[in-house]
Amino acid sequence: MPADSFVCSVCRQSHSGLPTDTAYTLPDAVWAIPEERRALEAKWTADLCQMGEHYFIRCVLPIPFTDQPSYYGWGVWAEVAWPVFERYLALYEQDARSEPRAEGILANEIALYGATTGLAVQVQFGLSSERPTLSFSSDQHHPLAHEARNGMSYARYHEALVFTGVLDGP
Repeated sequence: MPADSFVCSVCRQSHSGLPTDTAYTLPDAVWAIPEERRALEAKWTADLCQMGEHYFIRCVLPIPFTDQPSYYGWGVWAEVAWPVFERYLALYEQDARSEPRAEGILANEIALYGATTGLAVQVQFGLSSERPTLSFSSDQHHPLAHEARNGMSYARYHEALVFTGVLDGP
């Protein structure tokens, strides 16, 4: 396959260009459950997950490009408190852009940035056709938070594609 195309892991079709997102299927804590017990201990859809008293919402963490239009989206899960999860369920089919940001914690390890599980994030609900977006507070100094605020260069985008296995290393 040419280097300027990829096969989508969701639709299994070939697309021109390079992917501008990476998605995590489940929160890491749910993946850690042995496969034979996972469906007994957790319930999930493509957008929501519950494991006991832990509630997760699938979100997008956009990392803007600094030298090209658009952004790289990390499709990650945020763990939220029950009231936030319940509010999201109530607004799931609605335009919720006017909702205030909610607190959560990142529920996936993005090893490209070091330890990321447990980082405090802000969850912003949006249109019913879009996943909520994540952001960091201005006082969060983690490398992922820094890149989310300041963007990634094309060279860093290339590193992300190598990290995710889309491209071969240098």
